[in-house]
Amino acid sequence: MKILSVNAGSSSLKFTLMKMPEEEVIASGLFEKIGLADSSYTIKYQGEKIKKECSLENHSVAVEKLIAELIDLNIIQTLDEIEGVGHRLVHGGQEFTSSVVLNEEVLEHVAKYNELAPLHNPANIMGVRAFMEKLPNTIQVGVFDTAFHTTMKEKEYIYPVPYEWYEKYQVRKYGFHGTSHRFIDMTIRKHLNNDNLKVISCHIGNGGSITAIDSGKVVDTSMGFTPLAGIMMGTRSGDIDASILEYMANKTGETLTQLTNDLNKKSGFLGVSGVSSDSRDIEAAVLQGNKRAILAQDIYSQKIANYIAMYNNLLNGADVIVFTAGLGENSPMMREKVMQKIASLGVKLDLSKNDFRGEFRKISTDDSKIPVFVIPTNEELMIAIDTMNFILNKN
Repeated sequence: MKILSVNAGSSSLKFTLMKMPEEEVIASGLFEKIGLADSSYTIKYQGEKIKKECSLENHSVAVEKLIAELIDLNIIQTLDEIEGVGHRLVHGGQEFTSSVVLNEEVLEHVAKYNELAPLHNPANIMGVRAFMEKLPNTIQVGVFDTAFHTTMKEKEYIYPVPYEWYEKYQVRKYGFHGTSHRFIDMTIRKHLNNDNLKVISCHIGNGGSITAIDSGKVVDTSMGFTPLAGIMMGTRSGDIDASILEYMANKTGETLTQLTNDLNKKSGFLGVSGVSSDSRDIEAAVLQGNKRAILAQDIYSQKIANYIAMYNNLLNGADVIVFTAGLGENSPMMREKVMQKIASLGVKLDLSKNDFRGEFRKISTDDSKIPVFVIPTNEELMIAIDTMNFILNKN
């Protein structure tokens, strides 16, 4: 069967068409600057890349163009070949603990959490409705970034703030990157043929989170009420003292909204280094001896190491550590730095095995107390698997 995995942003639409259960990518692409003057789209198919500039007034037009291209390129012959569309949905609150079949009633429930993810949920819903309009007879499935983390216990997700904040306003830890962490956990348990693994999954990229997983259930995760919490990231600060906000408001006259924007978009690698939010630029600057870039990399690797050590304790000893996402998969330098900082856990890096990018590989020595792997994440596949399962159960 053919399934579309979709990630709709406020002005973008990313898709992957997959043949399932073979897990074969048939085509993929990105529609950019939807609703803006210079919109365009790119489609990759059979080793070729097609890019076109065109007017994309809204997501509905983008979906229409996508379907037309799939037919014109003979990727599909009829719309009936697309048996399901799986959608990335960022926030499902406490309500959505797993993937669901989408309809208008469900979307209304999802929309209740728009204020918890104002940059993502409304755009995700817009994308779902566009596909519902163009493919009305095709099953639509929502896969939530937050769902995997709903197995956390109260002692992990409740903040030590006035309890009525949770009761009245839903202030709690939600966690994100759940689809990626779930894929990593599923993959390593299958690889090691062990469903009872205690896994520390390190999704480190421009956004990053660390998750402790025991036998397929999340024990704790570093991101919190929003994706701003946890480790330092490309432009996000990660954990800081909340009193800094009042102090800086008094010093600068900036509003709380402006300061929160600074923490989300002007901090992290960018804020510390003054060079870039991109880790590749940071690594280049480190090799040139840039002191602030070196400082940024040291802070970043230490924050990751701290969470790994804390979660190793929480799990009463992890069975495996996995690196994934942009830096996790593609930065031997960062992996080495992090592993140096967790040597007290008995973790040992094999330098010869670590010299690679973007592959599934074990990088620890045979006598490392905790085995360490690199696994390329595949959220699109996870979305396709969930969608396929709903189709099979329906039939």
